[in-house]
Amino acid sequence: MSMASKFIVATSLLLLSTLSYADAQHQALGKPASHLSPQSQWNLSISPSGENLPIGSGTAEQGKQLFALKCAVCHGPEGIGATAEPLMGEVGSLTSDYPEKTVNSYWPYATTLFDYIRRSMPINAPFSLSSDEVYALCAYTLSLDGIIAPELDLNNENLPLVTMPNRDGFVAIYPEK
Repeated sequence: MSMASKFIVATSLLLLSTLSYADAQHQALGKPASHLSPQSQWNLSISPSGENLPIGSGTAEQGKQLFALKCAVCHGPEGIGATAEPLMGEVGSLTSDYPEKTVNSYWPYATTLFDYIRRSMPINAPFSLSSDEVYALCAYTLSLDGIIAPELDLNNENLPLVTMPNRDGFVAIYPEK
């Protein structure tokens, strides 16, 4: 048998043997996620309406203390930037010659702030904050620009009701009919 024939036979056998394992029924990789499995913790999406917000609450005063401990190193002591982008300030600047896209000037929904903090902050320990801590950090961030009153106890019921300054600055891909 020539070298070319041996190569063709070997390649054909290899392809045929791998095809039988390409079927999902035959691959024993992973396991299905269920609501009881550890994978369910990744189902965290929070809608602008507040759907899936966890129960909890926090105040700006509590958030100020947390911010100093966990956030100021990157965002600066007043949230106007250090090594990370500024969070506060510049509300109303989007139509100016030098627009600044901060959380408070650009983001359309306060629920997005909760979702983002919970998923990714602090940068060195995402998912490490409790729901109460996230509500407190949201309250602090939103109160610095006067979006909410500093004494408001922010929670899963009133967070979706917060009207962000740029709420109407976006066009829906699928507008309501």
